[in-house]
Amino acid sequence: MNLPKALGLALGALLAALFPLALSSEAAIPAPEQLLPDDTLILLTAPDFNNLRQIREKSPKGQLWNDPAMKPLRDKFLSRWQEEVIKPIERELGVTLDSYASLPQGQLTFAVTKSDWQGSDDQPLGFLLLVDARDKAELLKTNLVEFRRTWVAAGKKLQTEKIRNLEFSIFPVTTNEVPKTLSKFLWRTPVFPHVSAGPDLKQAPVSPSDKGDMLLDMFRVLLTASKELVIGQVDSLLIIGNSTKGVEKVVIRLTGGAVPTLGEVPAYQTSHQALFREAPFYGWVNVKAFVDTLARKSSDTKSPENPDPFEPLKPEKFINATGLASCRTLAFNLQNSSGGTLMQLFLSLPDAARQGVFQVLAGATNDARPPAFVPADAVHFLRWRLDGAKTWAALEKILNDLSPQALSAVSLILDTANARAKQNDPGFDLKKTLLGNLGDDIISYERAPHGNTPAELQSPPSLFLLGSPNPEQLAVALKRLFVIFPQGDAPAEREFLGRKIFSVPVPPMPFSLPGPARPTPPRTLSCAASGSYVAMSTDAALLEEYLRSSESHAKPLRELPGLLEAAQRVGGMGTGLFGYENEVDTLRAAFEAAKNDAGAATNGIGPSLFPGLPGITGPESNVNDWMDFSLLPAFDKVTQYFHFTIYAGSANVDGLTLKLFAPVPPALRSNTVAKPAN
Repeated sequence: MNLPKALGLALGALLAALFPLALSSEAAIPAPEQLLPDDTLILLTAPDFNNLRQIREKSPKGQLWNDPAMKPLRDKFLSRWQEEVIKPIERELGVTLDSYASLPQGQLTFAVTKSDWQGSDDQPLGFLLLVDARDKAELLKTNLVEFRRTWVAAGKKLQTEKIRNLEFSIFPVTTNEVPKTLSKFLWRTPVFPHVSAGPDLKQAPVSPSDKGDMLLDMFRVLLTASKELVIGQVDSLLIIGNSTKGVEKVVIRLTGGAVPTLGEVPAYQTSHQALFREAPFYGWVNVKAFVDTLARKSSDTKSPENPDPFEPLKPEKFINATGLASCRTLAFNLQNSSGGTLMQLFLSLPDAARQGVFQVLAGATNDARPPAFVPADAVHFLRWRLDGAKTWAALEKILNDLSPQALSAVSLILDTANARAKQNDPGFDLKKTLLGNLGDDIISYERAPHGNTPAELQSPPSLFLLGSPNPEQLAVALKRLFVIFPQGDAPAEREFLGRKIFSVPVPPMPFSLPGPARPTPPRTLSCAASGSYVAMSTDAALLEEYLRSSESHAKPLRELPGLLEAAQRVGGMGTGLFGYENEVDTLRAAFEAAKNDAGAATNGIGPSLFPGLPGITGPESNVNDWMDFSLLPAFDKVTQYFHFTIYAGSANVDGLTLKLFAPVPPALRSNTVAKPAN
């Protein structure tokens, strides 16, 4: 939603490298569901790309990008983009990309189809990309005539084939044919561990920070798994696919023929009526079709006589254990209004069929608003009304179905801790005490980091609370369990306001995160029972603040201006799951760190400032090369573009819903037009 104009040029570059000559006219293009075949597995679409572009420009992040204070950073980025991507592509293709950037006017649709796929790489999935140029159809036709001429003149391979009496071009997918500059974006080692596009295809190394964009990565996977691209134009619509059979189904619909379409699939119809009718952007996944195919492929594979205990799980086993077999579809949409942006995600999963992890995720419909002790300056808050004992039982079953050895390891940890506890208390039963005192309330909240060093940003002050009908007994059970920590058999104890606090050293992480190695200071986990909770934190001051919260007169989060009104957009605070994030406070420190720390972009700080900018780097660059964060303005000059975000989860007899709402920041509520870039 907050992509800069440069990404529009990138899309134009991709179109320019792939789209050939076809026909053009003034006919209106049908909606995506009326064009796509009934075996569509994934749909992502903007029915009116012009509208989506305007929404992005008027969004808070779009206005941030166009703010005059961002001009130094923006100009340097666009200059690098022009010099290292746009101009090289123009030289390689012999085209001017400005004439392509404005071509997407109507729908922009990406779809994955089942085609001949049976769960293995031998029959790749199909894909279709549909781009409606609307009144720019003649410009598109002219551009593609010239592009095809220069492509052939350069000695590159190109075949033509008639589909329903319309000419389509077929391009081989190899790095010999795709321009070198585009190849840097398409051939990515982490995404393509195995590629069968030809012996000449070479993959370049990629930096750990080059995470890519989900949609672009999906396109790369499908493109590289294909051996050819079939491309053409019907009326104002560009059609790109990886097989003539898949493209033909769309052409039949465009030329008045009959073929089963996605819009006739009952499961899609339900999602469309509920979520898609007025959404400027939405997506749909036929989860059941994916799951059934993978499970069938897995069951057809014979198990070896002596199975390897470290062999990866078979899809069928994972599907059954986690409960994926009971899922039907996944649908999401994005809606925009003068009050803010709402995203809804719905997993079709009937109550009677829920199994595995989805029994846990459903939770219970219950009060999830912030308790009075959560302060207004909390930057993160989450409350989830999960039944602790039922959740534990469900997770044990899932773990046993996935790997009995893993469940045995968990049992060994509990048995070891229980044996140590019995040395001092022969009648103690750790598992019974632990599970018998778990409640149905989980709360966590977080304060802004103390500073902007990487260590402080990664470990801000946070508090975790477990609800319990008997928190003192639960605290005893946790203390006995923590003997598995180094020196956990001798926890330090102290009293504070009449309550016991016990502390144990936190063991170091058994793995390192991507990015440069940084020393991690030793941390101590402190726990105490108070009220109806057991509170845990590695920040002793925050734990003590919670213990004396009854004496505090600080303003609580639940009274934050605008919070209650915003909560109504996600279904309220009584659905069993509610969360909150204050962008202003979470990004202030990250903003300054990215501005002052040359390594900020490679340790995850920089990208968090512009969540709409992933995937813009090639494997020979990293984010810091493209976005010079030292040119960022002081945060106070752009703070008006940030506010808070809330989300809520709920369950009904039909499935699970997650809603996320980002209200328009107060300073922008009377400013709905993006500032012009200087």
